[in-house]
This record gives sequence, C-alpha cells and structure tokens, in this order.
Amino acid sequence: MLDKNQTQNLIAKRLARELHDGDVVNLGIGIPTLIPNHLPEDIHIITHSENGIVGFGETPEPGKEDPDLTNAGAGFITEIPGTAFVDSALSFAIIRGGHLNLTVLGALQVDQEGSIANWMIPGKFVPGIGGAMDLCAGSPRVLAATTHMDKHGNSKILKKCTLPLTCSKCVSLIVTDMAVMEVTKTGLVLKEISYWTNIEDVKKATEADLIIPENVGTFE
Repeated sequence: MLDKNQTQNLIAKRLARELHDGDVVNLGIGIPTLIPNHLPEDIHIITHSENGIVGFGETPEPGKEDPDLTNAGAGFITEIPGTAFVDSALSFAIIRGGHLNLTVLGALQVDQEGSIANWMIPGKFVPGIGGAMDLCAGSPRVLAATTHMDKHGNSKILKKCTLPLTCSKCVSLIVTDMAVMEVTKTGLVLKEISYWTNIEDVKKATEADLIIPENVGTFE
C-alpha cells in the first residue's frame, strides 16, 4: 500500500500524461493541483483556477509559499512568466465560453456511466457547489482523479453514484491509485492498473461493472 503523499502524486503523474502541449486546463481542488509538478519537459499547458488565476506553475517548495498566491482550494501556487490574475466574471467566462480543453476534478464518487459526485456529503457542512458544475458543463473533456476506495474501505467507483451529483454522464476517464478506467458507451473499460496492484484486487475494489480487455497496461 502507498501512503497519502505517494498515492496523490501517483494519480497526478498519470493524469499529466493525458495533457497535450498548449492545452488550457482547469485543475480542481486536491489531487489535480499536483499535476504541474509532473508535466514532461516538452509539455507546456495553460493552467486555470476558477478563483481567477490563469497560467500558474508548480507547487512552491516548503517555506517559499506566498500567502497571496493560492488556488480555488486555498492551496499554494507559484507565478510563472505569463501568469494572469482576473476577476470571477472573466474566470467563469473562460469556463462557460468553452475556452478550456479539459478539466480535472477530484471526486467523492464516480460511476460507470461517467456521473460524478464531488461537492457534498449529506449531513456535513459545505460552503456550496462552487465552480464544479460549470466546469463539467463547460469542458469538452472531464477527467476524474480520486482514490479507488474511501477511508472506510468502500469503493468510490460505483454502478450508480449515491451522493448528490455534480454532473451526470460527463466524465470520460477515471484515474485512481489502482487503475485507469475509460467511460465508454458499452461500459467502464479497465485500461491500466497501477504497478503495485493486480487485476483481481482492482475488481474486488470496484463496485462498478468492469470491462477487462485482453491487454491491460501498467502505470507508475
């Protein structure tokens, strides 16, 4: 098993492989914000955070954080040449106007139809849905980043989400610490498994129905 830091960076590193040079990408709260730390040297993207930052860089080193430079989840970011700061109206115009190539969102649950729940747990206080609903509706491609199981050992990859939905049938790819799964018209296809696990354990950890092709890749 991996620790929390290893788990989050494993997922972020695999997600970084989905990005192309020049992409405009919204990075949601949590694991997605680690993606800039894992980009190949030949891939340059324009990052977007809905609190009004366009073109930010990697996570700052410990002790070098600037309290005035934070993303939508209050995590620290760095400025790079070309970083721009805009108001909320312009930031959401970028989202709603179709100017993103894709968005990467953390998830509480994702199901085999590509629906995602990531904004509230009934009975717990939440400030609101934030920009997640806009991001799902305004992005041509939505990727989900999450641990495969919750802290109680329950699968987060389900036949049907049980938590309030953020968006229905919008996710095209799910990346967890155990697997990469593609949402298709015929079902959820297991594309890759993590280096530390195996197909049988992935099947046991997944409530959703998995389509398992003859050749399944490995990522690390």
